[in-house]
Formats: sequence, structure tokens, C-alpha cells
Amino acid sequence: MHANQLTVSPRTVRELVDDQFPQWRDLPIKSVDSPGTVNAIFRVGDRLAARFPLEPADVESTRRWLSTEADAARELSGRTRFPTPEPVALGAPGAGYPLPWSVQTWLPGVVATDDDPGESEAFAHDLAEFIGGVRGIDTRGRTFRGGGRGGDLRAHDTWMETCFERSERFLDVPLLRRMWTVLRDLPRGPVPDLMTHGDLIPGNVLVSRGRLAGVLDVGGLRAADPALDLVGAWHLLEDRPRRALRADLGCDDLEWERGKAWAFQQSMGAVWYYHESNPPMSRMGTRTLARLAAA
Repeated sequence: MHANQLTVSPRTVRELVDDQFPQWRDLPIKSVDSPGTVNAIFRVGDRLAARFPLEPADVESTRRWLSTEADAARELSGRTRFPTPEPVALGAPGAGYPLPWSVQTWLPGVVATDDDPGESEAFAHDLAEFIGGVRGIDTRGRTFRGGGRGGDLRAHDTWMETCFERSERFLDVPLLRRMWTVLRDLPRGPVPDLMTHGDLIPGNVLVSRGRLAGVLDVGGLRAADPALDLVGAWHLLEDRPRRALRADLGCDDLEWERGKAWAFQQSMGAVWYYHESNPPMSRMGTRTLARLAAA
């Protein structure tokens, strides 16, 4: 999926686990077929998941990043009624793998990529409850500090131009350019930054019988534009459940439109970038853009 992507094999994971965490030597190692784009994931026994960053990076910066992810996971744990992964351990480079890696608790369930909850109003109510619970976490004075989504929409203009240029084979780019021209100028509004999950895409949401069973990839928890988590309304829901989520959260028109803008920005990058390497991510982007265009 990425230039110079690292390769992680079950044999490498076995060596790393046995060497660094001998208490788990008797637990089986199994690769997880995941639509994720950041980590290779392996189950360690029934209750643990080992996560290995896929993109080359500096060892110390990766260690700091993983430590920050673990702090975020601890902060979110237990703050809603929905399960989220909890940090267990931090591994070191070894066995030919050049970076630190992490171990979290494993959550049961099926990702929404494989069990589409889009027509379920019950799921929409659950998702709204999760978003509201995350927003209720004390920011402790934190605000958005730049980098990624969650601040000024216009800061993404250069990236969006790249996306438009690379998407001409796949999408109606003239239409999408017109949409972005409107979305990028939406004002921030008076609402302060609140805590957000930041990446409520189908691959990060677990589903069971049409209900929300858990939320993954929680290391991006941070203060940002509260409209950021509304991307989940467009990535995950069809029209009627989407309206139920909006009603539960009490979104005004500006917040709702900014949520559309963040979903648009994320989707434009997904369609072309992952077209060959991660088709489920690319299809997610295409479907979300269609929902946005029809709204």
C-alpha cells in the first residue's frame, strides 16, 4: 500500500514474541486479514493483538507515536459502554523488523467492511452515543495542533488538488471540484474543540447483529473540530439512519456540513491511493462520495 512498505511475517512475529514476551510463548500466532492501512496485525492467542507499523520511520519517533497511542487508548477505555482496545505492551525492534511495535487487547466482532450496518437505525443510535461519549471527555485544555484532519479545511487544498488530478480515471472530478469549492469555505463556527476519535471508517468499527460492538484504532483520540467524527455518518450510514444520528447529536447545519467536508476530504484520498493496494478502502471512498453528492 505504501512506498518501501515493511514486510512482517508470522515467523518474525513468533520470534519477537518469544524473545521479548516469553510468557506468551505457548500462544498461537495468526495473521489478521485487515483493511487497515497503518499496521500489520497478528492475533496472539485469543485475547491479544500485536500491531506492526507498515511504513519505514525513525525508531525513536515510532516509539513516541506508539506511546502516545497507548496513552490515548487508556484515556478512552471505559469512557463509553462500547469496548475499545486497551494497551498491553510495547515491543522493541528485532528479528529483522526495524521498529517498535505494540500489543493490545483483542476485541471480538466483525468489522463494518464485512457486515454493513448502513440500514440499521439501532446502529446509528449506538454510533451517536459513542461520538457523544468521546466528546464528553475532558480536553484538559488541549486544542487541535495541526497535522491531519480536524482544523482548517482550506489547509488541505494542496492535497485535494493532488487527489483531483489522480482521480480523473475513477470519479466525476469536475463535480467534485465544485463540491470542494463550497465545502472548503465553511467557517469553523463558535463551538470549541472537543475530543474526537478521528477515524470512524468501516474498518475501525465492529458490528454484531446490526449494533455497534466496539471501536478500533483509538490511538488518534485528540481534541479537534467536533464535526470530524461525523465522517462516520457518511462512511457508515444510509439516509434514514444518518438522519437519526444527526437528531441524537443535535447537529446544526454548519456542524453537519463540516462533517460532510471532512468525509469528502478523507474519501478523495482513499479512492485513487488505495485503488490497487487496498480495494475495500477505495470502494469506501467511492461510496461515501456518492452519498455526499446525493445529499
